[in-house]
Amino acid sequence: MTSTADASSSHHDLRAELETLTTEAFRPELSEIDRLPTLEITKLMNTEDATVPSAVAERLPLIAAAIDGIAERMSRGGRLIYAGAGTAGRLGILDASECPPTFNTDPSEVVGLIAGGPGAMVTSVEGAEDSKELAAADLDALSLTPDDTVVGISASGRTPYAVGAVEHARTRGALTVGLSCNAGSALAAAAEHGIEIVVGPELLTGSTRLKAGTAQKLVLNMFSTITMIRLGKTYGNLMVDVRASNEKLRARSRRIVALATGAPDEEIERALTATGGEVKNAVLVLLGGVDGPTAARLLAESDGHLRAALAAAPH
Repeated sequence: MTSTADASSSHHDLRAELETLTTEAFRPELSEIDRLPTLEITKLMNTEDATVPSAVAERLPLIAAAIDGIAERMSRGGRLIYAGAGTAGRLGILDASECPPTFNTDPSEVVGLIAGGPGAMVTSVEGAEDSKELAAADLDALSLTPDDTVVGISASGRTPYAVGAVEHARTRGALTVGLSCNAGSALAAAAEHGIEIVVGPELLTGSTRLKAGTAQKLVLNMFSTITMIRLGKTYGNLMVDVRASNEKLRARSRRIVALATGAPDEEIERALTATGGEVKNAVLVLLGGVDGPTAARLLAESDGHLRAALAAAPH
């Protein structure tokens, strides 16, 4: 049992650690923000948010190197796994959940883990973020392989769940990425690819769902989107692997085929019918002059890369 004295000492140490973090810094010049007119607060907040892209820009070479590593492993059948607590964990799950409808990936290919499990998406789970052991258990449930990539996400860069996830993933031979918003973080040090997007103190002291959260969202967008581009999930800037699961996406599918091919509506409908509604296959049917089964074969032989399949099509 932890004594009161031990708990007090632990809290003191944690408070001292937080005071060293840029994301936790207090800004005296904003100490009366609550007395300002609403419009002035919106201007302040907008100005703060505008600084985030430049902070991301400073780390683009590191981000690109991580993406190349992720794509290489995913091309061999590996998975992209995000792990974080609180806001960071929710952002990882958001990015993962957008991949199946956008890129027609299987839900098991890009996975988001949050400390405390799915319930922590909407309700805080006390103490979950403080457990490295919980992170290891969550990853063991996925049976990690060396072809997988684990991205630990933490604004502070010290969250035990995120650091523990990266440390455990390295013992399993997986590629590791540490995404944080403080320089000299434990998370970046633990990962093969340490990426620190230093956005500075928040508008509200310690509210890292603000600039830090925005920075994390921008980088996660890059991880998933550019990885999928590298894997052939797009044709130019068209989402040819989109999954048409509702009316809006079915309409978008037809528009993508039209933009890629310039074909009239009747030909687009015939091509989509011949390919079971698969956008990428329909584009290949129209541009490559092949039938549905041939399009499927050429894409399989080209690992799903439409440009390669088109080059292999008999013209």
